[in-house]
Amino acid sequence: MKSSSENSSLETKLGMFFIVAVLASFIILQLIGATDFFKSYYEIHGRFNTAQELKTGDPVKMAGVQVGKVQQIDIAGEKVNVSMKIEKKYAVKTDSKATIKFAGLLGQNFVSLTIGSTAAPQVTAGAEIQTTEQPDLSTLMAKLENVATGVENVTKSFSGDTIQNVLGPFTDFLKQNSPRLTAIFGNMQIISEQIAQGKGTVGKLISDEALYNSAMSAVKNLNDTAGDVKGLIGDAKGMMGDAKAALAEAKGALTEARTVVVGINEGKGSVGRLVKDEKLYQETTDAMVNLKEILQKINQGQGTAGKFVNDETFFKNAKMTLQKVDKATEGLEDQGPLSVLGIMVNGLF
Repeated sequence: MKSSSENSSLETKLGMFFIVAVLASFIILQLIGATDFFKSYYEIHGRFNTAQELKTGDPVKMAGVQVGKVQQIDIAGEKVNVSMKIEKKYAVKTDSKATIKFAGLLGQNFVSLTIGSTAAPQVTAGAEIQTTEQPDLSTLMAKLENVATGVENVTKSFSGDTIQNVLGPFTDFLKQNSPRLTAIFGNMQIISEQIAQGKGTVGKLISDEALYNSAMSAVKNLNDTAGDVKGLIGDAKGMMGDAKAALAEAKGALTEARTVVVGINEGKGSVGRLVKDEKLYQETTDAMVNLKEILQKINQGQGTAGKFVNDETFFKNAKMTLQKVDKATEGLEDQGPLSVLGIMVNGLF
């Protein structure tokens, strides 16, 4: 029989071997990425026009932090459906957007998720989120290659001979006109010095404070004039308002006149009856005819009024009577009040 010390030593060795085996298994699982077995995930989906070089197992990142992995990539109709498993401790919001990006020039792709707004709720398991597209790396490289080809063609066109042909005439021009150009630059220097010293019109315009004050006064006057113009515009607007009011009143008067005319046409009122009532019209016509006949008779001396108008004898008698009355009144003016009263009493009795 084995002793107890040998048994305890064997148990210790077995325990150590088991611990080492567990640690080795954990390390191997960590290296091969099999530790997902111990984590909780939920699945979401995104539809893209192209998956580019994305592969199953590529990381899913949010704000640069890996929050999950690409679980499956398949074609769904005209889109590419990318299934992603996200750790439950990371909340993807309903307004988050997924974009396929590349981490570097080696072509390693990943899915980038935006954080989303705080007020938005968290997506449920199996939900589909919004996506955005990013240019493919191969497309960008092709464009860069085209740009590089264009630059290379441009640099080839500028060979030594071509540069000499372009710059040669310009160099000859500078050599031939060097004195003139020197004189021009010298004159420009003199002019700039005179302007700096306040000489000449431009120099005074820059340095003279009186001219500056005059300019400011002119600007002020222009501002005042602009204010007056604004006032005139306001008055004109007021006049336009009065004109509009007068036009409205005229329209009202015209409406009333139309109403009166309509009433006359309908035979309302005295004028309407006179216009529309044939009987009244006939009576008025007869009265005018009778009046015309009476006037004709008077002009012909017929009747009392005609004799009064046309008989000269009657006119002379009336004139003589008036003259006698006039003389009698003159005599009364010379008498006193009592004498006039006596004459009136005698006349009565």
